[in-house]
Amino acid sequence: MSKTNENKKGRLIVFSAPSGSGKTTIVRHLLKQKELNLEFSISATSREKRGNEQPGKDYYYLSLKEFKTKIKNDEFLEWEEVYRDNFYGTLKSEVERIWAKGKHVIFDIDVSGGLRIKRKFPEETIAIFVKPPDLNELVRRLKDRGEESEEKISMRVAKAPAELATAPLFDEIVVNSNLEEALKNAYDLVSEFIKT
Repeated sequence: MSKTNENKKGRLIVFSAPSGSGKTTIVRHLLKQKELNLEFSISATSREKRGNEQPGKDYYYLSLKEFKTKIKNDEFLEWEEVYRDNFYGTLKSEVERIWAKGKHVIFDIDVSGGLRIKRKFPEETIAIFVKPPDLNELVRRLKDRGEESEEKISMRVAKAPAELATAPLFDEIVVNSNLEEALKNAYDLVSEFIKT
């Protein structure tokens, strides 16, 4: 991060969870609360665009070569090869862009990426883990979405126990058994954090 931004840094608000926990719903809700002054961090990916996704809104789409060059040039805050040749990451320039607008950055990101951001910016970051009530509920939610094949759902569910095991490493845990309560808890945590 450039030194010029050091004194006017905003906050970093990380939401991580297994797929189907409801973190995206929570993040979208918080983005609508204007008084929080949040802007969404758009991730970069080397995967192909899907369906109605829009470049610069859903993701920054990079070729595999571009992604690897940016890794080599240390342009990422965090990155990961999720599946073979399928990279995801947060560009430093994305955080600087949002901070330059005087806003706080909110992330909807996998657990390892979320923890990496927390390690790099321990003072500026609150890392919040969104926990489903249990694994059966997680499976039900993923199936109810109707967006993915059984195979893809099985892959996501197989990853969930390892992701759930990282929950104690986060600053806060929001259990999403009742959405209204989860939204309120998340709002209170973020609101309190940006005031400090």
